[in-house]
Amino acid sequence: MVELIHKLLNLSAPTFTFFSLLCFYPPFMFFKFFHSIFNSIFSENISGKVVLITGASSGIGEHLAYEYASKGACLALVARRQNQLREVVEHAREIGSPDVLMIVADVSKVEDCKRLVDDTIDHFGRLDHLVNNAGINSVSLFDEITNITSLRNVMDTNFWGSAYTTHFAIPHLKQSKGKIVVLSSSASWLPIPRMSLYNASKAALFALFETLRVELGQDIKITLVTPGFIESELTQGKFLDKEGKMIFDPDLRDVQVSAIPVGTCQGCAKGIVKSALKGQRYLTEPSWFKVTYIWKVFCPEILEWGYRLFYLNKPGTEASETPSKKILDVSGAKNFLYPDTLQAPQEVDKID
Repeated sequence: MVELIHKLLNLSAPTFTFFSLLCFYPPFMFFKFFHSIFNSIFSENISGKVVLITGASSGIGEHLAYEYASKGACLALVARRQNQLREVVEHAREIGSPDVLMIVADVSKVEDCKRLVDDTIDHFGRLDHLVNNAGINSVSLFDEITNITSLRNVMDTNFWGSAYTTHFAIPHLKQSKGKIVVLSSSASWLPIPRMSLYNASKAALFALFETLRVELGQDIKITLVTPGFIESELTQGKFLDKEGKMIFDPDLRDVQVSAIPVGTCQGCAKGIVKSALKGQRYLTEPSWFKVTYIWKVFCPEILEWGYRLFYLNKPGTEASETPSKKILDVSGAKNFLYPDTLQAPQEVDKID
């Protein structure tokens, strides 16, 4: 009997869904259009409210701190590297934040995540925005990894770091009717070679907060951010190699990024804060990168073929011999597609 029901649903469900969308989709988009206008007019005033940002010592996290500071928000800034974080804290104060709390912590450790939330509440007495930004990347073909357990830190930081922090922050965000901003990635849907573990961690992050959006309802609004290539330590060429060691390799960066324009941290941070204050559900920055999702949904075979053709090379040859790297070198595209700031980072250790 159950098999018969499934056979009937296999026949009827696609047809029913198609005609339902024909009727439902136009008025739904009409509603979303006016809802977006309403949110644009009555976006949140963040002045005096408390924002907690992880991974705030560099890259997008650093500039998110500056963007929130310029709007008068109080900040709790979290990172591992004390010296770099202190510079960000001081600059955020200069820009206009009335109060900035510096918290040195490692989000891959659950006890640190609990402490950073507790410290924020003890200092400010409330929490309005949680920005889960901390991330780390690994670049290696999966079957060339020498010790798979040495790369657990990718999931521990990217996924569990956000999960831990959110778990401890939810009670306080419910009280303030606050918001969560999550830095996932377009890599969550793109099968980019050599980034399998990073891609998986960002996909897991996306799925977690999609589910939390259902569970939390209107108590806490969630903005899921899926950036393309944005200037950061990741696009500088700082990542874990096949042995789990942090390296700086701009040539391998060129292989992965190739001739794709790299956006600026300032522009990305401005777009993220603007989107969060409007209460938007999703943001891809830069916006044009959303077309990659369309290719993934409708032409996955073509996307996979393209990655295989341009980003992989013959066995036994170096990664620098891939067509993606040769295209970049021959065209000279790096000179106008990469920001000037994509230079060697000062430290080679874990990315905050």
